[in-house]
Amino acid sequence: MEKIPQIIFENEDFLVVDKPAGMTTTKEKKEEEGTLEDYLREIRPNNLPRNGIVHRLDKGTSGMVIVAKNESAFLNLKDQFKKRMVGKKYYCLVGGETSKDGTIDWPIERSKYSFGKFGVGVDGKYAITEFKLISKYQREGKTYSLLEINLKTGRTHQIRVHLSHLRWPLVGDKLYGGEVKELDRPFLHAFELEINDPKTGERLKFNSELAADLQEHLRLYEKK
Repeated sequence: MEKIPQIIFENEDFLVVDKPAGMTTTKEKKEEEGTLEDYLREIRPNNLPRNGIVHRLDKGTSGMVIVAKNESAFLNLKDQFKKRMVGKKYYCLVGGETSKDGTIDWPIERSKYSFGKFGVGVDGKYAITEFKLISKYQREGKTYSLLEINLKTGRTHQIRVHLSHLRWPLVGDKLYGGEVKELDRPFLHAFELEINDPKTGERLKFNSELAADLQEHLRLYEKK
């Protein structure tokens, strides 16, 4: 069954879309069809770059994306991201027993050895990831941790890189050493976005339920 993006919120300036896993956000590869950008051009066409998509999620990540509907909102929202005024929270399930909470402050750069991969490196860009433990799980004698991530910067693959560097790879994340069994994508969902309304300045918060495939996968584990 084809997964369709869901509109969580919409007004005259922007909309918030819940993107399914497996869908590329923007049409960077011109020949790729079925992206979120393609979908938006069908249902809410405009003349903005990327049809108003303000930020990206990895193809394998589900959750919320903000889309501007006019140039004023687009520029305002882009500026909020640039100035780190946007709140971004994620759920992820990792292999291993994590600490209760922590802050990861390591720069991220492109891998010199593997195309399409990133890693921690001294020449990389500033990146900060905060996390807190929600629940511990077990399965087949192994321990897993469900984390809430507060993303302070927005580097490519940031959560995946930071946690795998701590030897807590995301379940389903083959690229960064995660355990791949029933899940064929990283256990990662963008569940909360907080922005200032581009017109009124009012602080707005939007939430998305954990994606159905991740809820189903979590049932395979036992709470500790």
